[in-house]
Amino acid sequence: MATIEADPPAQQQLHRRSLGVADIVFFVVAASAPLTVVAGGIPTSYAVTEVLGIPLIYVIIAVILLIFAVGYAAMSRHVANAGAFYTYVSKGLGQMWGVASALVALVAYNAMQVGIYGLFGFAASGALKQFFNIDVAWWVTVLIAMAVIGILGVLQVDLNAKVLAFFLIAETLVVVVADVAGLRHAPEGLTAAPFLPSSLGTGALGAALCFVAASFVGFESAALYGEECKNPRRTVARATYTAVIVIGVFYAFSAWATAMTVGNSQVIAQSQEHGPDLLFVFATQNVGTWFSDVASIFFVTSLFAALLSFHNAVARYFFSLGRERVLPQVLAKVQPRTGAPIAGSLTQTGLALVLVLVFVFTDADPVLNLFTWLTNLGALGVILLMALTSVSVSVYLRRHRELTDTGPAHVLASVVAALCLFTVFVLAIITFGALLGSEPGDPLRWILPGTLFVAVVVGIGYGAVLKGTRPAVFAAIGRGGNLD
Repeated sequence: MATIEADPPAQQQLHRRSLGVADIVFFVVAASAPLTVVAGGIPTSYAVTEVLGIPLIYVIIAVILLIFAVGYAAMSRHVANAGAFYTYVSKGLGQMWGVASALVALVAYNAMQVGIYGLFGFAASGALKQFFNIDVAWWVTVLIAMAVIGILGVLQVDLNAKVLAFFLIAETLVVVVADVAGLRHAPEGLTAAPFLPSSLGTGALGAALCFVAASFVGFESAALYGEECKNPRRTVARATYTAVIVIGVFYAFSAWATAMTVGNSQVIAQSQEHGPDLLFVFATQNVGTWFSDVASIFFVTSLFAALLSFHNAVARYFFSLGRERVLPQVLAKVQPRTGAPIAGSLTQTGLALVLVLVFVFTDADPVLNLFTWLTNLGALGVILLMALTSVSVSVYLRRHRELTDTGPAHVLASVVAALCLFTVFVLAIITFGALLGSEPGDPLRWILPGTLFVAVVVGIGYGAVLKGTRPAVFAAIGRGGNLD
């Protein structure tokens, strides 16, 4: 039988009942950075994979993630914990796999957050040069943004939601205007060809699946805010479904609009020529220079919103692991007035600072190295986490058949999602060199994914150590914030 567990001490609690469905949707959709995906991710997908069916692949991945969300959301009604994947895997596959998933999550989300700093620094420094003729190194703007995010990270979580809401609405409007203007000037007319199965027949389909899956990273973080929801049993589920549908429809439409704006027969060549500048080049032609300038500004704020969202996600993982003493208990400290996970937030900021400085002192390229390496590693890690979580959800729901709001359909959905996500993960491993833009013999294509497998092995080993030396801590893994 599922059990009801006591709440943790007040000093180890997040701010209770402060977030609604809309707030969480702002967090998770902002993490996927709509303008960043449309300006950078979609042209890159066309350019690298040479697949014309990118819009169709967005639909396919959205369907897979909706299937994943069936079991994920069902379990969220009974487990509300800031550890999310870590807690879910612990509940289904056991504590050792839970610790392994926690380390994978820390690697993946930190990599994603820190990697985005590279593109942010490049874009922000470029904007300062373009609009104010101020020359600053990319890392200067990164350090400023890092300080602001560090401050926001220890403030009230609903304030963070309001900040993200503003940026998200602004960048979404920019994309919609660019899409509509492009459709009005479509040089080859409008066609549904990019949504037809035949559009998948050319190019690197495996790499395309990986690129598109990376665009959705962040939607799954709704469960991280389960303890801070107004109604945990409903809010997380509704926010997860809403986020997947919004992201899937928006990106599929924008990928199609990109092809129509450029011309379906020219979209690959134009994407290879212009890269992330594709949206701004055609926005200048179809709307005007002023609009392209506005889009450039919101491109920077889009990245900032993603940084803040991932920062909040990592801080809550640190908090959850500290509260259960898997990591030092000091990480469970919250800000008394706001209930924010102050120790986890400061830890993430410190880790980000160290990693960024490593890239600065090694004179690495902020986009080709910092951004490309770490964000692809992060996306790969999240795909693995979702696959493991799907397996865990199916086991958990079968074990708790007494739950009246779940049934065989939820279990079946989790099994199907696990098979699909493991397939995408394997394809990602095989095509990881393409994701990095590296040569076949480049050791990075194996070293970076290898860090995830190292995290799994170390996590299982550390779990075994906890079981033998600290059995009380081991037994309590995954129990914080449980609603059963």
